Amino acid sequence: MSRRTGLFALLAAPLVLLSGSPVAAAPAAPAAPAAAAAGTAPGSRPVPEDPAPTGPECTTTPSTTQPGYSVADPRCVFTGAAYTGARFAPLTDAAGRPLSRVFTGIVRGAAYRIEVPLRWNGQLALYSHGYRGTGTTVHVDEPGLRRYQVEHGFAWAASSYATNGYDAGQGVKDTHALIALFRGKVRKPRAVYATGPSMGGHVTAAMVERFHGDFAGALPYCGVLGDKELFDYFLDANVTAAALTGTAIDFPDSLEAGQAYAPVYRGLVQAQLPQLGSGFVAGNPAGVSLTPLGRAWAGTVQQRSGGTRPGFGSAFAFWSSFGFAPLTDVPFLFGVYPGLTGGTIGVAPGNVTDNRRTTYRIEDRYGPLTPAERALNAAVLRVAPTARPSLGLTGIPKVSGDPRIPVLSLHDLGDLFVPFKMEQVYAKRVAGHRQSRLFVSRAIRGVGHCDFTQTELQRAFADLVSWVKTGKRPAGDPILDPRAVARPTFGCRFTDPTPGAHLGFVAEQACPAG
Repeated sequence: MSRRTGLFALLAAPLVLLSGSPVAAAPAAPAAPAAAAAGTAPGSRPVPEDPAPTGPECTTTPSTTQPGYSVADPRCVFTGAAYTGARFAPLTDAAGRPLSRVFTGIVRGAAYRIEVPLRWNGQLALYSHGYRGTGTTVHVDEPGLRRYQVEHGFAWAASSYATNGYDAGQGVKDTHALIALFRGKVRKPRAVYATGPSMGGHVTAAMVERFHGDFAGALPYCGVLGDKELFDYFLDANVTAAALTGTAIDFPDSLEAGQAYAPVYRGLVQAQLPQLGSGFVAGNPAGVSLTPLGRAWAGTVQQRSGGTRPGFGSAFAFWSSFGFAPLTDVPFLFGVYPGLTGGTIGVAPGNVTDNRRTTYRIEDRYGPLTPAERALNAAVLRVAPTARPSLGLTGIPKVSGDPRIPVLSLHDLGDLFVPFKMEQVYAKRVAGHRQSRLFVSRAIRGVGHCDFTQTELQRAFADLVSWVKTGKRPAGDPILDPRAVARPTFGCRFTDPTPGAHLGFVAEQACPAG
């Protein structure tokens, strides 16, 4: 897995991707049909599959369930735009000997991959990928922990999902369906783990709540654990900038109206920028310079994204140094304004954002609002919701905080796409269900989205498995203690100390040696 995975690695592109590492490439030679390699586990009923490519060429096929969609060949490495010519093949050891057997196919419009170590320990890790934009070709890849899991005896399975977009509900359905598929091809696993980054973290958290009893543990990372709270944060960042600069903005009431408003909004943002600072969207975080008004805006973003914490200045500069489609010429946070996408990303039946009762702070302090904060709260645009998180698997599925199994999560302190606040929201919800003992969160000192090293991810997965096996809860960070979060060395405990592991993260105090 690359140091910065998935969506973060492609943020400069018009659409974004969250997935695992590039697949181990094999020569583009004919592969045996998945069904022939798979067989059916004794005593198990096979899951009906869609017609899948079987010839020597990589072939994209029409979806059997989603009109207008197509499914990339799961036997082949697909980047989201094209085939690379490489094949999905079993991992090998240093001598080139296979370590596993693999299965591929398509079920109900969703491609899948399964890999089972030759020395399987009887356990299965499901991998749920993240947001992949709104294209109409779905494709499957594999977890960044693929080699680690296979070499430690874990089988894994992943789905493309039958749809793209922010469709976490479809992700839940298609990922959970892999359990029955795996049972039919191999055998029933003795333990199943749910894992996934970003939107895949939302899938993971929602899935373990909706299928209590099917999972032993969960590892969501950089995850949208607060469901619609992510979109509230996007709203907060935009309406506070507008209020501070005296800019009148609208919140269109539909996806179509939002898309039509985008050019107008771009112009309004461009007019705000000189009041906020300079050096934006130049690809150089070090060149971003904020005015006093810009520093006030950064302060509100910090408080709404997780509170005062180390490295925020470097994170804000980083996320201000590039844009997000369609507004690629203004800082990233303006590109995710929910007013441009109907209040979500076009998946919910209305707007889920709500800031009617939000109190905005510029500084991390208690007590009465400052005069500047009172003025900000009086001027900010207030938006009422027209839809709610779904208790089912439509729209934005709600994450209640009722996992009933061990959950271990990682999050970058400087992630301003899916902010550190998601961990805090989830921790409070879990506490509301009196299950705090079942949640461990670890802060990583990085500025990116899903900016984790293999060391950090492997340690997290190993600690989760040990927790499930022994019942001994592993260590985490006190993410709900504002004083602890604000300490200069917060996040040091679980951050990979390797030099260069998290480029761009700059804090007033470095982590202690050793």
